[in-house]
Amino acid sequence: MEKVDKCHSDATKKRILGVFAKQPIPGMVKTRLCPPLTPEQAADLYRVCLQETVTRMRTLSNCELAICYSGEASWFATNFPGITLVPQRGCDLGARMAQCLSDWLSAGYAAAVLIGSDAPDLPLERIEQAFSALEGADLVHGPALDGGFYLVGETTHHAQLFQEMTWSTGEVLEQTLAKATQLGLRSILLEPWDDLDDLPALLRLVTRTPHSSTAIHIKKGLKHSPDTVVDNLT
Repeated sequence: MEKVDKCHSDATKKRILGVFAKQPIPGMVKTRLCPPLTPEQAADLYRVCLQETVTRMRTLSNCELAICYSGEASWFATNFPGITLVPQRGCDLGARMAQCLSDWLSAGYAAAVLIGSDAPDLPLERIEQAFSALEGADLVHGPALDGGFYLVGETTHHAQLFQEMTWSTGEVLEQTLAKATQLGLRSILLEPWDDLDDLPALLRLVTRTPHSSTAIHIKKGLKHSPDTVVDNLT
């Protein structure tokens, strides 16, 4: 709590970055990768992605870091000691994201940004760019290659942006931007990045950042994967 209190008392550092995360339970995470992965392999991959994402985001100095978690708080407290934990609340993904952003902005943060845990090699510069963009805009998104987004940030919460959306589809970013236009919001798009939602995305990460923890895990930790995963990775 000392870190949180210090952040709240510093009027010049009212920025918060939330990492949206699930407890890596087999059958509950990265299910789009099953097959070719087993549920256990998918959960282990997700755990490595989350660990690398949080470890890298912890190095940022321009914002407070929080994990917006789904699962057992004790698991996150054990694996990520010292990081603010915020339970996800809501009936769907949009409601859960909206609740976190709304709570933070209502608490006095000037800008709040959310990212997922499935882009472990996301450049830290993107987070810096997102907060810089929010100095002159209402809304910022980082487009994912699959038509969704890997990042969303606000300066004032607009609940409509998270309601009646077809989440986990290729239309979600387009729908969100259309709503933002209707609301007259100043919106900025960052450069696209990749989510690890399918086998081609795994292959791209291994090629793009071969020395990242997640890439090393993919190459070494999935040697006994079914079908042709290893063949495709070598």
